[in-house]
Parts: sequence; structure tokens; C-alpha cells
Amino acid sequence: MIDLQLIRNAFADRFDGESTLFNAPGRINLIGEHTDYNGGFVFPGAVSQSITAAVRPNGSRTVHAVALDLGIDDTFNIDDERGPESVHLRYLFGVVREIMKLGVAVEGFDIVYGGDIPLGAGMSSSAALESCVATALNTLFADGRIDKMTLARVGQATEHNYVGVKCGIMDQFASMHGRAGQLMRLDCRSGEFAYYPWKPNGYSLVLINSCVKHELVGSPYNDRRNSCEHVATLVGVETLRDCSWQQLEAVRDQLSDEDYRRARYVLGEKERVLAVCDALEQGDYTTVGQQMYGTHLGLRNDYEVSCEEIDFLVDKAHQHLVTGARLMGGGFGGCAIILVADSQKEAFLTDTAKAYENRFGRQCQIIPVTIGDGAKKL
Repeated sequence: MIDLQLIRNAFADRFDGESTLFNAPGRINLIGEHTDYNGGFVFPGAVSQSITAAVRPNGSRTVHAVALDLGIDDTFNIDDERGPESVHLRYLFGVVREIMKLGVAVEGFDIVYGGDIPLGAGMSSSAALESCVATALNTLFADGRIDKMTLARVGQATEHNYVGVKCGIMDQFASMHGRAGQLMRLDCRSGEFAYYPWKPNGYSLVLINSCVKHELVGSPYNDRRNSCEHVATLVGVETLRDCSWQQLEAVRDQLSDEDYRRARYVLGEKERVLAVCDALEQGDYTTVGQQMYGTHLGLRNDYEVSCEEIDFLVDKAHQHLVTGARLMGGGFGGCAIILVADSQKEAFLTDTAKAYENRFGRQCQIIPVTIGDGAKKL
């Protein structure tokens, strides 16, 4: 977490006087990729890396926002239907407008914020910002009466309506609902969720950021989503969540090889998430790691969303007999998430970082992971 006194002092320097601090984390996803739009399960957790904001109502209709990390110091009017042109400020504006839609009498406020979530690492810094601001507005203007899932949907609606990203609910959900030492299984269709213990004694979670993001021609995300929807329609179910292996095999002759492999990955991932649930309840982290490797094979070979750099990192983990490793996120770059025994961690990370730089001519970024709490007033 960023130095709280730094945030307080920056607010006092810019706006003079006291403020209230709020905090919201980024997230990881242990397993369950490309399952959200297929009505399936995801398995996220909040992390210790977070965004902290100092906030105080100012009695006007204007928001004064200072983003320390980005060097932004700007304003917008909360009654302006168009909103600010700045993409970054639109995250704040969207949260304000979506909270107002809930009948909350939001007023203008001053806000200073910063954080330690690595940008571009797929840890959802934007969802953390949305959750932090939503928690602040709920506390300051709604007496805390808005429930966490509704606040998560405020963040999702902000992405949809003001930023133009048609994201699922996982990122905002995890940032709002996180608990230290627990991961969450979220049913993306019903919104139901359950907590699972995360007490990997003798193991650590680590992200290795490849520091690359490949921009591919066309729309690979939409292509894969269309494949899944085509198979679901042919089988006669709403989403692949409800498709069985028998149903998939029954229509195999009517599918292209590509569509079949996309569906095969989704059905396999559904089983892997449920296997991880059982393993965590038993404290069986060996099985958790095996399922992570299984997910990566599916993402690489069937869903085809991995890349050379991420495959290299996962292959190094396999060579070192590391417990588990896989691509985390939508694909084509970003991070590998690693479950490694503490006795192996230092040697594995040192060797992998050196080998990665030798192979690709750039450094990767090692990001330690601690499962932490969700959004809150400090």
C-alpha cells in the first residue's frame, strides 16, 4: 500500500485541511480465464497492491482531482452530461454519474490519489480506482447504504458507458469483496460467490510481467467470443456453461476445427475451476498447480491467446518443477501467474529473469502477491 501520510500531506498541500482516506485493491485471478462471457466461474482474489485516495466534499458541483502517479491536476462538473475529455477523468466521472443514478445526492469533492498497482500488468488498476471512488461516495453521500455488489456494478457500468470497455464484473467484484487470506469463486451468470481459504504454507504466488502486449490485427477477443456463441447456439444452450462434453461431441462434425477447440477449452476450464475449489478445501496446492498448468495448455493450444514470451516463462517454471504456472488475463502478453514452493522461489526467479532478458532483450518484472482485503474506508 502506498504511504498514507504521503496522500494526506499531498491533499493538505493542494486543498488545505483534513480529508478522509479510502483504499481499494487490484486483483489476480488464480484460474478461470475467458469463462466470464461463457456464463462460467472465475476465481479471483484482491491483492495488497492498491489505490488510496484522500477525499473531502467541497460544497460545489465540481470535482477537483489530483492523480499523483500520473501528474494530473484537473476538474470537471458533475452535472455536465458530456463529461470530461480526459480518459482518466472519465473513470471518476462515470462513477459519480452511476452513483447519482442510484438516487444519491452526490456533491462536488476534492480528491488526491495514488497507488502501487503496476500499470499494464493486468492487475486491474482501473477497477481499483473505480472501487475506491465508489466506496468514498457511498460513505460520504449515501451513509454507506449501497451494498458491495451494487458498487461493483457501478464500476462495471463506468467502463461500459463512459470509457467504452465492455468488461465483465470480475475485476470490480474482486476489488470490492476481497478478504485477506481468501480467494473467491464467482458465478458470472448468477452473481453468487463463495470464499475459499488461501493459506499456502510453504508456497508463494508471484506474477512475472512479460512487459509486452501484442496488438493483433482484427479482433481476437470478439472472434473467440463468437466461436463460443456459435457452438452454444448449435448445441441449444444459452452459454457454454450449460454444454456437456457429450453435447459438444454430438455436433463436432458441424463445427470448424477452430470452433471446436475454443469450446473444448471452455469446457475444460469449467472443470479445472471446480477442481481447484475442491483442492483448496483440502489444502492440496499440488493439485492447484496442476490445474494451472492445464489452463495454460488450453489457452496456448486450443484458445490460442498466449504468446512466445509468456510460453517461455511457463516453460521455465515447468523446467524448474515449479508447482503451477499459467498465462493470467485475456492473453497476447501481460503476466504469468506462478505458484512456487518457497524453497525454490529465489533460484527460479533469478534464473528466469536472467534467461528472459537473454532471450528477448528486455527485462521482465517480478511482482510478489499477497491476498488482501477489499475496498474500505481507512
